[in-house]
Amino acid sequence: MAFLPNPKSRALLFDVTRCVGCHECAKACKASHSFPGTGEETELDATTYTVVLDKGDDRYLRRMCMHCADPSCVSACPVGAFTKTELGPVVYDAGKCMGCRYCMIACPFNVPRYEWSKPIPVVRKCDGCIERQREGKPTACTEACPAEATVGGTREEMLAEAKKRIAENPGTYHPVVYGENEVGGTNVFVLSPVRSSSSDEGRPRQRPDAEPHLGGPVEDPQGRRRRRRGPLRDLLDHPPARGRGGRRARREGVTSMRLPSF
Repeated sequence: MAFLPNPKSRALLFDVTRCVGCHECAKACKASHSFPGTGEETELDATTYTVVLDKGDDRYLRRMCMHCADPSCVSACPVGAFTKTELGPVVYDAGKCMGCRYCMIACPFNVPRYEWSKPIPVVRKCDGCIERQREGKPTACTEACPAEATVGGTREEMLAEAKKRIAENPGTYHPVVYGENEVGGTNVFVLSPVRSSSSDEGRPRQRPDAEPHLGGPVEDPQGRRRRRRGPLRDLLDHPPARGRGGRRARREGVTSMRLPSF
């Protein structure tokens, strides 16, 4: 049974144009969970639930659990260790986990991590600061962000805010809210900037009617139609796990499609 996005559930909006790369969100996350590390890591792991990646040109991207409306980790887990809460976050119960790691294979964003170094390992991922949110508090990363690059609220509020920013600054933002519809919708939205003209050099022009979040069809010099990478697809710098190229990716140990980058 598929789940539809709950407009009243809690969500986050991450605005790439506002992020200054200070890593305060990652540091707050570690402090909130009493995890070791500096907060400046570049890869998710069992004690790093979010990272800030430098994409050049003073642009930074957060990586974290997207808290999907219809999570593949929940549907893949044979023992019900993952739950999509009514509040919004997708949470994990280590007491139910049998260590099959199907969740790691199923996640389209390659988020869950395993405690490989422990004799009795469990899966780790962002829990959406579920306990804080149950108390009516914002997530640790939202509270720590000095530039309001990450803000929180209900899903309908964050989606409305994202669309408002796009409408008020059409030359600044790519006109798609990442997470509104992708993988059935998520509880983390990403607003991406319009690609600079310098980064467009040598790229084929995208047709006006193309789907910007997938990359629309373009004509190559021989007149053949093919798919191109749209601005938001360029944000996905991990190879896909499914569809064309998926078998090759799995052979190479890549099991999912990583999320937004430039």
